Amino acid sequence: MCSQCNSFAIFEVLPIFDEATKLNYDYRMKKIVTIGGGEIDEKETLVIDKEIIRLSGKKHPKLLFIPTASGDAQGYWEGIQKYFGKQLGCKTDVLLLANGKLSRAEIESKILNTDIIYVGGGNTLKMMKRWRLLGVDKVLKKAWERGIILSGLSAGSICWYESGHSDSMSFYDDEKWIYTNVTGLGFLKGIHCPHFDSETLGVKRRKNFEDMIRKIGGFGIGVDDGCAIEFVGNTYRVITSKPHAKAYKVYNRNGDIVTEEIEQKKEFTNISELYKKSGI
Repeated sequence: MCSQCNSFAIFEVLPIFDEATKLNYDYRMKKIVTIGGGEIDEKETLVIDKEIIRLSGKKHPKLLFIPTASGDAQGYWEGIQKYFGKQLGCKTDVLLLANGKLSRAEIESKILNTDIIYVGGGNTLKMMKRWRLLGVDKVLKKAWERGIILSGLSAGSICWYESGHSDSMSFYDDEKWIYTNVTGLGFLKGIHCPHFDSETLGVKRRKNFEDMIRKIGGFGIGVDDGCAIEFVGNTYRVITSKPHAKAYKVYNRNGDIVTEEIEQKKEFTNISELYKKSGI
């Protein structure tokens, strides 16, 4: 969750498919929407969230909220019910994992019997440890392979990548902490940085992420607040709900760190283009 975002005008979402393409769209395709950040109670990700719903092919899809990263915060769940349920017409449910009362069978049933999974923000490191302990990581992979939409912001965006730039340590000590690289589920390639244009406790994300890539290598994907990358099958595109919000590739080119904007297009692009480096 991001509290630093300013207010902004809402854009109309670009259509995904023309009529000819729409006829051939298979809703069983793998789908992930990774959102950089934004406050849902301020409707800062409204365009993106409408697109997530539209990907389901249903007017009133079932949406399962997973708030593990926030410690199953009740207020967060109530906000999701109001926003996705009452305002956007989803049939909302929640998967509470902090107290460990659900059996593995109950966890699997919830995850595999929904249309959309939406993971909330918070402590990514704690969330990933909890998921692996309970076997949630394996069930989420099943959901992804079945075409259930995976989505979320901040920690709920990092989790789908190989790893991510996380401020999890700030939850334990808000004075002596550093950004860390937290291992995700690996459904998407790359090291992901949400809130790319924002900061945590005065430490700017963008510069720190660039320094991280310089130090550890790898291919980075930075996403601003109010921006998302939408993955459908073997294609992707950038969508936004905030003026000037963007997504970027971050990588080492001949010893220099390059931060390259990912072009925003109406149409989807083959995912191989996302991981291409320019000038090499």
